[in-house]
Parts: sequence; C-alpha cells; structure tokens
Amino acid sequence: MDLHRTRILNHMDCNTDGRHSKDGKVKSFNEERLDSGLDSLKDEEYKVVACELERLRVDCPPQQRDECGNEPWKEQVSEDGDTLLHLAIIHEAKDCARKMIELSCNEPFLNQHNYQRQTPLHLAVITEQAEIVERLLKAGCDPTLVDDSGNTALHIACRKGSLTCFSVLTQTQGCSTQLPAIMATPNYSGQNCLHLVSIHGFLSLVESLVDLGADIDAQEQCNGRSPLHLAVDLQNLDLVLLLVSKGANVNSLTYGGHTPYHLTYGRQNASIERELYELTAQELRELPDSESEDSEEEEGQSDDEVVTCWYDDVQWNGCH
Repeated sequence: MDLHRTRILNHMDCNTDGRHSKDGKVKSFNEERLDSGLDSLKDEEYKVVACELERLRVDCPPQQRDECGNEPWKEQVSEDGDTLLHLAIIHEAKDCARKMIELSCNEPFLNQHNYQRQTPLHLAVITEQAEIVERLLKAGCDPTLVDDSGNTALHIACRKGSLTCFSVLTQTQGCSTQLPAIMATPNYSGQNCLHLVSIHGFLSLVESLVDLGADIDAQEQCNGRSPLHLAVDLQNLDLVLLLVSKGANVNSLTYGGHTPYHLTYGRQNASIERELYELTAQELRELPDSESEDSEEEEGQSDDEVVTCWYDDVQWNGCH
C-alpha cells in the first residue's frame, strides 16, 4: 500500500466561523482542511503511522488487545485528533479503511471526532468514497453527528453535489430512517440541506430532497429566505420553475417582509419577474413601505430655515 503525504483542499461556502489555523492565520471561509494528520506529522511520527496502517492490511492477523480489552491501534491519535481510520480515509487507503471498519462494527471508534469534529463518515463524503460511506453506515456509524460548522455528512454531500454519496446516505438502512430529521436540521449558518443544494443550483438534488419529504418552504434561520427566495437571488430561472412546479409558496415572506417577487426588482432576468408576477398575490407585489427618515415637521422646513435655527447666535459685523 502506498501512502502519499499530500494536502487535500476542498473549497466550500459555508465555513463562516472565521476559525484560526495552528499558525495563527485566519482560515478562508471557503477552505476546509482535510488531511489534518499526515501532512503535519514529524518524520518519526509518520513512519509509526505508516507502519500501523501497513499492519492492518487485509491479510494481517487479528490485532492483540491490551489488559482492558482495547486494541492499541484504535487509541492512536495524531496531533490533529485523527485516528488511523481518519487517516486511511483521507489518503484513500481503502483496504486499511475496510479492515478497520470491519473490526469496529457498532463501536464508538467509528464515530470519533478529530479536532475539526469530523467523523470518518464526514471525511468519506468529502473525499467522495461512496463505498466507504456505505460500509460505515452498515457498520453502525451515526449519520446525525455534525462537524464544527454544524454539517452532517448529508449536508456536505448536498453542498458538494455528490450524487453517489447522496444516494448512499438517503437509501442505506440506518441513515434513511433518520432522514427527515437530518434534512430539516440547519447547520450553524442556519441552512438546511435543501438550502445548500438550492444555493449551488443542483437541480436533481433539489428534486430528490423534495420528493424525499424536505420542506420546500423552509426558511433560513438568519433572514427567513426560502429556497425560492434563494433561486431568485441567484437568478436561476430553471430552479425557480422547478420549485414552483413542486409547490413552493410564492407568497412566502422573509423576516423583512419580502416575497420572492420583491427580489426581482432591479434584477436583469425578466423571465423570472414575469413568472412570479402572475403567481404572487396582488397585495404582495409592491415593496413594503420603508420608514421615513424625516419627520413631518422637518419636511415642512426649508434648508435655510434649519440653518438659521442652528446658528442664530452668529454675529456678522457686530449684528445678530
């Protein structure tokens, strides 16, 4: 088995908590570190990890247990909190990952977090290893666990548009029974799975989630936008038409009182405006009234009168 000490970066949009990396620099909100282990290990530590992974090849004998019945390889953790299973998944050492999963069925080891609160299931989805995702689920891992951005594995599959991982997560027994709760749960940015696929314009996943029972009118926690609001914001006509055909509420209001049609104001896509105009209730077509910045008294005064009032003690050539 070949091990490669490479850095894998995945660009995503939802990591907005401004966390700091170990070198003190602020991480970009659209970057997520995946290889939180081997790349940061010292040479001696790397050799130990590589040796342990090599010992776990498919043809290796059962591992010895300590006095408490624990297998020592399950206790090893890198300086970033990664277990050997995390590392095997990150570096796509699939034989090792399969063997460790097989030896850990229904054990807490399968749900262990690293220091970014990523479980092996999170990493399997991020690296798009659908086979490992399925093995983890069948071995009893918990699909409801969230990372440090509040994302479950399904949230990540939706954000990445990973059709294969999405299919495994929604169809494999163990995850599918908890699917309604997972779909409805927002991450720490206030977005659920349907919001994420809408933002990225993954039409097939939008349709699949709605067919699976996701709330098509669910509102973002931060501002109350529904998927249809997001589609208009993104000027995605195909997504607007899909959501409308699936029964999205065109009269849904954000927390600021705006319908999806209101968001067409000043936008270039006239087709979206026409589509929503006829469907939106007549009384909801006008933008909500804004509060006047001037009082009635101020509106009745001229600029000269206001200035005179402010500076009535100024003297010019000895006179007021």
